[in-house]
Amino acid sequence: MGTLKELYPEQLWYYFNELTKLPRPTGHMGPVSAYLKNFCSKHNLDYKNDKTGNFVIRKPAMPGYEDRKAVILQAHLDMVCQKEESVDIDFFTDPLLLKTGNDYVMAEGTSLGADNGIGVAAILAVLASNEIKHGAIEALFTVDEEVGMIGVSALDSSFLKGELLINTDFEEEGKICVGCAGGTDLDISFQYKDDLFIPEGDIAVEIVLSGLKGGHSGVDIHLGRANALKLMNRFLKEAVVNYGARLASFCGGNARNAIPRTAKAVVTIPADNGEPFWELVADFRDMFIEEYRGIEDSLSFEAAIVSLPEFLIPEAIQDDLINAVEAAHNGVLGMLNGFANTVETSSNLGIINTSSGLIKIKFLERSCSGSKRYAACSSIESLFSLAGAKVEYGTDYPEWTPSDSDFKQIALKAYQTLFNKESTAEVMHAGLECGILNQLLPDIQMIAIGPTILYPHSPGEKVSVSSVGRFWDFLIFLLAWIPERMYEVTQ
Repeated sequence: MGTLKELYPEQLWYYFNELTKLPRPTGHMGPVSAYLKNFCSKHNLDYKNDKTGNFVIRKPAMPGYEDRKAVILQAHLDMVCQKEESVDIDFFTDPLLLKTGNDYVMAEGTSLGADNGIGVAAILAVLASNEIKHGAIEALFTVDEEVGMIGVSALDSSFLKGELLINTDFEEEGKICVGCAGGTDLDISFQYKDDLFIPEGDIAVEIVLSGLKGGHSGVDIHLGRANALKLMNRFLKEAVVNYGARLASFCGGNARNAIPRTAKAVVTIPADNGEPFWELVADFRDMFIEEYRGIEDSLSFEAAIVSLPEFLIPEAIQDDLINAVEAAHNGVLGMLNGFANTVETSSNLGIINTSSGLIKIKFLERSCSGSKRYAACSSIESLFSLAGAKVEYGTDYPEWTPSDSDFKQIALKAYQTLFNKESTAEVMHAGLECGILNQLLPDIQMIAIGPTILYPHSPGEKVSVSSVGRFWDFLIFLLAWIPERMYEVTQ
């Protein structure tokens, strides 16, 4: 296990290490699915697959626990794959390289997949154990969560008979999650005929914005981090309006649920504007560094002369694109009443990608309020429709509305009993599969728990080792204690 072999709990870290060897980007579930089938064969566990690829693995109750309420343990198998520009890795074939330090496990220049790999590993460790006390368990492993909860949306809920559900995708140890935001994808496109005319004497310049932290567009959206696409667009507007720039390409971001870390653009400019243009780049670099001082300390904004492109984006389309992106809301739009420091509604401009005759843009709108989420979507839709773009609604998943359930109260009491300190019930701004599961299984009470994971969906992702230990202790305490004490605790 290399760097993980001395960590507690050993079995959980063993399975997490196994997962880091398995390619599991969204949409590429073959290797991890094969691993789960072999796991079930090795441990004599029954499993079912539905047509989407979701797994339900059943483990009988331990002796003496047969009359307890059955518990569903739930996690998703896929991970968001992000890497530093300098890192040479193929996420479809290569294992992750891990390192430890200062109570954290990280990957070398890539996202770690602790979201939701730690949860998966914890459930596998429970299934493999012959010592942990628990009633009947159904382990639900869903696929392709990170692109809009595709797996759970198509789940065959008849596979599940459990009465309580513990989701392991929460990312703040010491708290009990009882609600989350819903999300809606917006797919935006401009179509056009390439402009093949490039004025004689023009030069081409590539501008690169890099070094940003990025992060999860739900749990990190309130941190004030820069969106590379929004910053690049600010520069492009100034370059077009006052320096005669024409846009040839504009690309950045690779996941609609991650804050974009890099952006690249190629423009042509009159050769006579070369020196003023370089001064403009320097001015914007200084401005960005000042604006994000203490937040984005590795920001880089550079320009270099490149070969002339074969075509340009037509001027009218270029202007419509830049103006619409400039006006589009991005970041926190509102805070949630009743839950301190919790974002209610947000917008993330996740991807811009231009190619011959086509521009594609992706936004993800999130909210704990369905009506406010659709209002945010409508705002983006109206803006880009006025700009002449085609706007389509993509994947849509519901919020998980908080409720004062018996299970929530039991979990809070269990935490206090185990650790001799109080926990709190929280709502997270990221989407959890609990929103969909709550609709599919309306009679089941559910909570979400997990270790402390920082900066998921980015190369800076890391998980706190000590929090993993406490998460594990709490999980196995719940499995033994909650079913037995359920009615007494709620009296």
